[in-house]
Amino acid sequence: MKKDKPRIMVFGIGSFAASAMRVFAEDGAEVFCYLTREYGHYGPSQEGKTFYYKDIPNPCDILKKLKIDMVFPMSINWHQEEWTEEFLQTGIPVFSPVHDAMLLERDRDFARKLCKKYGIPFPQSHVAKNRLEALAYVNAHPKPYVIKNPLCRPGSPVHTIVTETVQDTKSWLENVNYAEGVFLQEYMGRREAGHIAFISNGEIYSVVTNQEYKWSFDGNMGPVAGAPLGGLVEVDPGDKYGLARELIHPLLPWFRETNFNGPVQVTAAKRDSKWYVLEYNVRTGVTAGLPLLRMLKNPVKTIMDTAVNKKINIDYVKRNEYACVLTLAGWGYPYTKITGPYLTVQVNGKTDCDIWWNEVEGGGGGQMFMSGHRIADVAAVSDSMEKAVQIAYKNIKKIYCLSSYFRLDVGKSLWPPGSD
Repeated sequence: MKKDKPRIMVFGIGSFAASAMRVFAEDGAEVFCYLTREYGHYGPSQEGKTFYYKDIPNPCDILKKLKIDMVFPMSINWHQEEWTEEFLQTGIPVFSPVHDAMLLERDRDFARKLCKKYGIPFPQSHVAKNRLEALAYVNAHPKPYVIKNPLCRPGSPVHTIVTETVQDTKSWLENVNYAEGVFLQEYMGRREAGHIAFISNGEIYSVVTNQEYKWSFDGNMGPVAGAPLGGLVEVDPGDKYGLARELIHPLLPWFRETNFNGPVQVTAAKRDSKWYVLEYNVRTGVTAGLPLLRMLKNPVKTIMDTAVNKKINIDYVKRNEYACVLTLAGWGYPYTKITGPYLTVQVNGKTDCDIWWNEVEGGGGGQMFMSGHRIADVAAVSDSMEKAVQIAYKNIKKIYCLSSYFRLDVGKSLWPPGSD
C-alpha cells in the first residue's frame, strides 16, 4: 500500500485518543485508532478511521496491512494482551517501554523497591494480602494511608482511595476487594505535582510539569475522582521545580539497563521541603497528555524519534507554554454506580480552544448525547497560566448538558507545584 505520510495508530478511546489523532494529523500524519474499551468512541471516530477491539480482537494484521509506522497507546493494558508478543515481533515502534521496563508503572511495590535501591524518597508502604493483614499493619503503624491495588491497570479491583485519618483508613479496609491484595502507601498530604520526561537513547529529556485536581468538587472537597476534574501544565525543560532531578534522574542506570524508551511521569508529594514519589506512569497521563502535544513544535517527529530510541531534539511552540484542562462531568459523577439518563449535549456559540469528547454519542442532525459520566475535556494553551485558565473557562461555559458540572477553582490553588 503506497503512502506519503507517516501512519500512526492510537490505542485508546475518548478525549485522549481524539486529541492525539488530531494533533498528529495536523502535523502531517495519517491517523487511525484501535478502540480498546466499550465507550468513548465518538471523539476518535471524528478524527480518523477506527477499529473496535470486539470486532478485531487482535490488531496485528490491521497494523501490518495499514503499514503503521508507530503505535501511540493511552494506557498500559496493551502490554497484557494475548497478542502482545506477536505485536512486539512486528517491530512496529511503540511510544512506550516494554517488558521489564513496564513494571515501573504496573507493579507498585516494584517501584517502591526501585526507589529504595536508588535512594529516592518514597512513602512508607506495605502490600497486604487480605483484610486481617492490612488492619494488622495499620494497627502496628497507625497513620493514614492511600489504598491502591498492587497492580496498576484500569480494571483493577481497587481504585485509588485517599484517606486522611487513621480511622478513615480502617473504615475503608473493611470495604475493599482483596482479590489482588492491597497496596498501602502513607498519605503524604495534598501538596502534589507531576513531571513528564521522555527517555530516549539512554538520556532523560524533561518536558512538562503538571498539577492535577483530583478531588471532585470545588475547594478540593468530595471523593478523589477516578480521573482528575482539571489540570495545569507548564513547559519545563529546565525542571524548575526539581521533580525530575530528585525523582527521575537517579533511575538513569535502570533506564539504560532495561533499554527504557518512551514517556515517564512521576507524581509526587512535597513534605518538609522534600519531594516523595507517589507513583510512576509510563504514559503521558489523562490531563497532561491532552495539551502536551499542542506544546511541541514537531509532535510527530518528536514522538516517533522517541519511539525508535533516537537522540531527540524537543522544540516548543511559542506562546503555548502553559495549559489548563477542565473536565465537564455528567449526571452522577463521581459516583459512577449511578446511571444517568440519555441527555443532549449542546455547544452554544463558537469555541476557540480544544474540546475533546469523552462519553458521548452522535445522533441524527448532528446531535450529541451523554452516554456516560465524563462528557468532555476542554484544553486551552497560552503564554501564561492566567490566560490559559481564562480561555478554558470561557469555552467550557459554552457546553450545556443537564445536571453536568465542572470545577470552578482550577488555577486558584495548588499551583505553583509544592504549594498548599
